Amino acid sequence: MNFQIRDAITANMIGNNASEIRDVVEDAITRGEEHLLPGLGVFFEKWWKTAPEPEKESVLKHLEQSFQS
Repeated sequence: MNFQIRDAITANMIGNNASEIRDVVEDAITRGEEHLLPGLGVFFEKWWKTAPEPEKESVLKHLEQSFQS
């Protein structure tokens, strides 16, 4: 079976509004299950590919701060 996680997650998320996407992200984080981490990575990758540079810099700085403590 040739299963591509990016394609599966993209197909499952097409048409979802911001509130539904937020629910998916918060549910994955709340559940804390390791197998959900690749899905969150796909979300981040989708965002990264389209985000303007100032937004990327802001997120990177926030992540840097998050990993300091």
